[in-house]
Amino acid sequence: MTALLRTVAPEIPRLENRFTRLLRRCGHDDVQIAALCAVTPAAAARAGTVARFLKHVESEGRRLARLNVPPEHVARALAHFDRLLDPLLGSRFGPAREQLQLAVTLTLQETFYQVREGEAQVLFGLYRAEIESSDLESLFRRFAAILARTFRARAGRVAILPETADPRLRSPLQIERGMPQECLVLDDALRGRYASYWSFPLGDDAVVQFAFARPVAWLPREAALVEAAAGRCREAAERLRLAAYVRRLEAESRRIEEEERRRIGRELHDEAGQSLLLLRLELELMEREAPAALRERLAGARGVTERTIAELRRIVAALSPALLERLGLEAALRQLGARFEKTCPAHLRMRISLPGASISPEAQQAIYRIAQESLHNIAKHSQATHVNLSLEPADMGVRLSVSDNGNGFGTETAARKATSFGLAGMRERAALLGGSLSVESAPGKGTRIRFFLPKLAEVKLHDEDSRIDH
Repeated sequence: MTALLRTVAPEIPRLENRFTRLLRRCGHDDVQIAALCAVTPAAAARAGTVARFLKHVESEGRRLARLNVPPEHVARALAHFDRLLDPLLGSRFGPAREQLQLAVTLTLQETFYQVREGEAQVLFGLYRAEIESSDLESLFRRFAAILARTFRARAGRVAILPETADPRLRSPLQIERGMPQECLVLDDALRGRYASYWSFPLGDDAVVQFAFARPVAWLPREAALVEAAAGRCREAAERLRLAAYVRRLEAESRRIEEEERRRIGRELHDEAGQSLLLLRLELELMEREAPAALRERLAGARGVTERTIAELRRIVAALSPALLERLGLEAALRQLGARFEKTCPAHLRMRISLPGASISPEAQQAIYRIAQESLHNIAKHSQATHVNLSLEPADMGVRLSVSDNGNGFGTETAARKATSFGLAGMRERAALLGGSLSVESAPGKGTRIRFFLPKLAEVKLHDEDSRIDH
């Protein structure tokens, strides 16, 4: 192998000149030609040793992959170079030439697929960032960090473009320090501190920018990768916007639902309730004045009326917890617990310790409704003998926990049931306020529902940003 390299070394300029002309006729640009010249036997002779040469081949192989030159095109180019060696070498060094060519081919193929695998990992990482991000700021931050690591940039930033942004930012840019375009680097902490920058638009209203410690020009695959990431980012941002709009619609729907509950509750209390109270009074008066033969029947009718009044009061309380508005969350929950114990034989233990900071009315409604639905499910399905309900501060927020020792159920099975509206409704209420709801249960092992709500969670329904147009 050493003799082969020594023989080729004096002819390096002539061989590379002929090889360059041949590559240019085949349509390769200067950057591709430089990378292809770096993996030939001439480059091996210049490197001096095969080991040092193969390290260069690894580096240039990654470069060729990012230049969109596939292994078969590289192999064809190297075959042309090998034919240029025939007049010089003749039949000499046949085994050495074959070994060198095989080593180069294997190294180039390995590096090519490493680059492609790396790109696939990047796209997978972007997908994970997309599904794990809850808002645009988180999404942009994750995307910038993943791409900055991929391109070995010192920093990456995503910026929202104002309507008055420079039109040049809506096109891909390569910027070097000192150029007039450096003013287009939007982050003051990056501008002027690095040797070069990349800038790519993410749709019409955002741009991602990377900073490098040395001048770095992007290669075709890198530009294509950023374009693919930009496409995913645009789609993910649109989905997040739509999800935010849907949450506002759901929040408005919940607000209207609660208002309608209160209206129906007031009407039942003020109209039907008062009429039934008057009917009960009239029946009681009639019972006193009626002949003995009618008193028993009137007493029965009065009893039915009294039970109807009690049921109506229960319905009104379930429709609109007036106590929640008048006396607060703790009193409403304790009344809810008292009603539960009247209708269910289970022993209920309550522990309520409200946080010092005030809880918004929307949050109080969500806590009350989730506790109400949980106790309703226990009374209806669990056959529990002991129930615990706690509400207390936790982790910069408030946590509601409702547990029982009843029958339990399979959570995955319940989630797939089309009629499982109770759990779905609780999860929707939790999500609308930025909270989380978990359900732990198994057949025969009881159930525990945990609802965590950040202390500052609040749904704004009437400001300009969340106004719903009709």
